[in-house]
Amino acid sequence: MDILALSAVELAKAIKAGETTAVEAMNAVLAQIDRTEKEYNCYVTVDSDRALRKAAGVQKRIEAGELDSPLAGVPVAIKDNMCTEGLLTTCSSKILENFIPTFSAEAVLRLEEAGAVVIGKTNMDEFAMGSTTETSYYGPTKNPRNIEHVPGGSSGGSAAAVASGECFFALGSDTGGSIRQPAGYCGVVGMKPTYGTVSRYGLIAYGSSLDQIGPLCRNVTDCATVLECIASHDIKDSTSMKRNDTDFTSALVEDVKGLRIGIPRDYFGEGLDSEVKEAVLGAAQVLKDRGAAVEEFDLSLVEYAIPTYYTIAAAEASSNLERFDGVKYGYRSDGANELHSMYKRTRSEGFGPEVKRRIMLGSFVLSSGYYDAYYLKALRVKSLIKKAFDAAFAKYDVILGPVAPTTAPKLGSSLSDPIKMYLGDIYTISVNLAGLPGISIPCGEDKNGLPIGLQLIGDCFNEKKLIRAAYTFERQH
Repeated sequence: MDILALSAVELAKAIKAGETTAVEAMNAVLAQIDRTEKEYNCYVTVDSDRALRKAAGVQKRIEAGELDSPLAGVPVAIKDNMCTEGLLTTCSSKILENFIPTFSAEAVLRLEEAGAVVIGKTNMDEFAMGSTTETSYYGPTKNPRNIEHVPGGSSGGSAAAVASGECFFALGSDTGGSIRQPAGYCGVVGMKPTYGTVSRYGLIAYGSSLDQIGPLCRNVTDCATVLECIASHDIKDSTSMKRNDTDFTSALVEDVKGLRIGIPRDYFGEGLDSEVKEAVLGAAQVLKDRGAAVEEFDLSLVEYAIPTYYTIAAAEASSNLERFDGVKYGYRSDGANELHSMYKRTRSEGFGPEVKRRIMLGSFVLSSGYYDAYYLKALRVKSLIKKAFDAAFAKYDVILGPVAPTTAPKLGSSLSDPIKMYLGDIYTISVNLAGLPGISIPCGEDKNGLPIGLQLIGDCFNEKKLIRAAYTFERQH
């Protein structure tokens, strides 16, 4: 049996049937990491001994009949901005290079309770700030489909680990497309659920009103299964929602008859690569042929999404990152001889250029005299964007479009031009501003063999419609 060829759900079934074991699965993944990790740099931390020990414990529980979850025994990778008890958690930043949490994020705990086994922590853009996984203190991750290209970001390490067989599925976080965009670039499936569906407890915050944890997987079935496992109401997270419709695997049905799909004309204008456009419209045709009603419409305010997002996200980041000052945990500069000097030197030495840029931008828009002009105005536009989506979802069940304007850019091409990097998020950030669910699935390749991602967006709490449409397309494609 080729263990690495199995999906997460298939592997759990094979382990349950006694065809393989959790330890064999972990050994297969660790061997793959040994083979390819030097080239791809998907992980910041891999603790092989801990992973094998946990896998052995899970195997005993499976054999004793204590565990029959659809993820029992499956190796999983965790993005390095989620706390994991006893396991280094750095946010890919020098300022947290020695931080070992004393607790685990709620989403990680739920996976471990289901019998999934954590391999290690994946590389990411520093503090999730970036779209290419090049701002990491630990060096860039490379796209397994072509190592001269980026894997996307900020969950690039998670997406690349799934694409390269260095894990069976992974958790990422999505603040403005950070699950969906790397999924699109690496040719895997990634889902951002409705804001509040997955607890943010233990997720090191970037933009608290925008961040959401979600799965990166090999197929839609795995995605629905993982999301069903991690979705929960959590009293430790004040933004967590009570939902009784989280049986997402029930939506794995090959049927889109009567589903109303809207295609925003605004998403197909200037700046969209012709090969991406062709592949995405081809995917729409596949769903139309299966019985969905597909039509174009105008989704207003698209051009305001990027300035709105970066104003709000930077403001929240400048507040959230205030705690990293060298006092309680993480890196502390040696050279300071008094408190304010220690703060300055620690933060100057500990944060990378992109993080500093966003902290400064956020502090500026929150400052006296500019708060009304920028931050409050951005909040007003955010509510207008939500209203535009509300109007669209009064007519359509699903909105269909590209994940990104192009396929994965070459390494180094985005960092030299931050504005260009920010514009790469144009199709994903509105989803976070409005708190909506979105899924990215592969829908083709460009002439260089790089994956093209199809994005499906749903109204709040309508993940099942997205899963049904994505599953139907996947089965036909």
